[in-house]
Amino acid sequence: MKVLITGGAGFIGSHLTERLLQRKDKVLVIDNYSTGRRDNLTPQPNLTIVEDTIADTDLVNKVFDDFKPEVVVHAAASYKDPENWVEDTRTNVLGSVNVVKATKQMNIKRLIYFQTSLCYGLQPLEQPITLKHPLRPEGSSYAISKTAGELYIKLSNLNYISFRLANAYGPRNLSGPLPTFYQRLSTDKPCFVMDTRRDFIYVDDLIDIVMLAIDGKGRPGPYHVSSGGDYSIKVLFEAVVKAMGITLKQEVEVRPRNPDDVATILLDPSETERDFNRRVNTPLESGVARTVAWYKKYGITQTYTHLKQTEGKK
Repeated sequence: MKVLITGGAGFIGSHLTERLLQRKDKVLVIDNYSTGRRDNLTPQPNLTIVEDTIADTDLVNKVFDDFKPEVVVHAAASYKDPENWVEDTRTNVLGSVNVVKATKQMNIKRLIYFQTSLCYGLQPLEQPITLKHPLRPEGSSYAISKTAGELYIKLSNLNYISFRLANAYGPRNLSGPLPTFYQRLSTDKPCFVMDTRRDFIYVDDLIDIVMLAIDGKGRPGPYHVSSGGDYSIKVLFEAVVKAMGITLKQEVEVRPRNPDDVATILLDPSETERDFNRRVNTPLESGVARTVAWYKKYGITQTYTHLKQTEGKK
């Protein structure tokens, strides 16, 4: 199969690229390396990498015309600066429109998109959140622009799946609390945790489901990918400390969450479990251990957050 992946050098995109190459698929990656790392992918015969932005309409059209993909996975996203609304709009809205338009021009089997669970807002109306929950993305530029991208995909009438994700983590993850904890603990900087809870999913569990979607599983429309259970950020912190093999001099400080931060994001994965016959099965502690092992080997020079005054400020 020929699969085009936008953002294929990023966290989720690179893991998916590797899985596809393992089964001898041909993969073309478009990535501008804004947040992706060059060492996430190694040169291989069936891999083509185009270093550019999906906001370039002519570039996107040419890549699609030349490669002629059978499936498109749209993983590219701008998220590293919560105040850079222009870049969020360029990549997440215009870039998504370019990908959708190019996909419609060709006989492509399916378009797969990754959406943030923040599309449900900072104060969800139900817990766990079902797929019937209204979209309320006004809490951040990232959520607004990612939701706009999803809505353009829906408007296109393409055969698409939008995976609305819990907090994905694993090797190569550079956003959110886990890499921030590791970076600060490894440089003897103080840490505190916010009094919030999150639904975490290990990247391999996510890729298992995405691979099934690439091969045709699932109905068109949105799905949740989540564990179905939430953990306090303090529990995550303690798992990082254990994986690093360190002993703290004192208990970590737990601070009340900021007004613009959601208390918990717990997604209902029942439809995904039914249609894909898959459950998330990587325990948090073992997933964190694998992630920390990668950090130790490859290092972290920068971490990102898409929400201002939340987990990123530690």
